Amino acid sequence: MIRIEDLKKRFDDKWVTKGVSLEIPDGQTTCIIGQSGEGKSVLLKQIIGLIKPTSGKIYVNNIDITVLSDRELNKYFKEVGYVFQFAALLDSLNVFENVGITLIEEGVPVKKVLAIVKEKLQLVNLEEDTLYKYPSELSGGMRKRVGLARTLVTNPKIILYDEPTTGLDPITSQIIHDLMYDMQKRLALTSVVVTHDLKMFNYSDNVALLSGGKIRYYGDAKTIWESDNPYIYQFIRGLPEGPIETEIIHFKDKY
Repeated sequence: MIRIEDLKKRFDDKWVTKGVSLEIPDGQTTCIIGQSGEGKSVLLKQIIGLIKPTSGKIYVNNIDITVLSDRELNKYFKEVGYVFQFAALLDSLNVFENVGITLIEEGVPVKKVLAIVKEKLQLVNLEEDTLYKYPSELSGGMRKRVGLARTLVTNPKIILYDEPTTGLDPITSQIIHDLMYDMQKRLALTSVVVTHDLKMFNYSDNVALLSGGKIRYYGDAKTIWESDNPYIYQFIRGLPEGPIETEIIHFKDKY
């Protein structure tokens, strides 16, 4: 479904991705992990076409999206859903308008939009009484689910998640994990999840570790804790020493 070849991205004089190569299987969930500031979200935005790489290729269904025109990219955007870290709902719009905004802008009749929005809200376990509420009236978990419902409106086969459980308590995080897993199985989606939440391993097929601008590990999520790869061993155990550079603070020197 998705094949990334030697992807590089530079902002001014800083290289973020330095030669990322990765294959993301069709119909599976692939989890991308790594330290903060490693460029995981930048990688995700390159996959969806929001950021152009400096060099390299991204093939989706054997089409290199890095060379698509703006018009072709607009068509591609409808095939790939993107769930933003904090849902990115528009505060001035209610749930119906936030979820249905793409269809409304395309001129789809309001009655048809309403039916589609209700269907998508039902998929993410939200009742119809949320239709005309505003983001400020929703809990963090509900906002995340509204963001997912908005993504599902165009019936994408690929969904990219940027830190889907950030800022949520453990119980709500569990609900979101279960929902993502259910969506992936029920709709036969290909899911790519950028996260720091190691519980996501339980819902993933594959795990990729991004460090130093490259993929340092790729493997089966079910056997990840048994891996002796030095990068993944250090990261998932939170060890300060290893191939991943960390800032070690000696507290005794601070007082």
